[in-house]
Amino acid sequence: MQSVLIVDDVAGNIRLIEALLAPDGYAVRTAGNGADALQVIRVAPPDLILMDVLMPQLDGFEACRVIKQDPNTRLIPLVLVTSLDDVASRIRGIEAGADDFVSKPFNGPELRARVRSLLRLKRYTDDLDSAESIIVSLAMTIEARDGGTAGHCERLARYASDVGRSLG
Repeated sequence: MQSVLIVDDVAGNIRLIEALLAPDGYAVRTAGNGADALQVIRVAPPDLILMDVLMPQLDGFEACRVIKQDPNTRLIPLVLVTSLDDVASRIRGIEAGADDFVSKPFNGPELRARVRSLLRLKRYTDDLDSAESIIVSLAMTIEARDGGTAGHCERLARYASDVGRSLG
């Protein structure tokens, strides 16, 4: 079951979004502000975050920035749900790392479609992460069986990274 964290300081907004997502079977958790959201995420990272921008203590822009800078949480899709509709606010959200925006008042079917789409992409990303782990494990197992190839995959990966960095 995929989990969604709703971050908003207005209980009515949280209840409305929960009601929209309930038919799709998501495990929904809530936080009242950005600071609380960071604590919830540290304990159990969700699969997707729907976050209001205008909140006390830590606003959505700054909470988004913190989440996206952390290597452990940077791949969690984050949608800013906001009544701010000016271009400057959207640019600020993109610069903070937001994956999508939904304007308030939001359209229920559109919000559900965006959540489904982002969760599908998250599932694909998680699958790729798992596949990478399996490939690395297999390579290390093969290297361990033959002393002549010890460290070959690591050297090759290091060389590939160096070439990539020099190519930009």
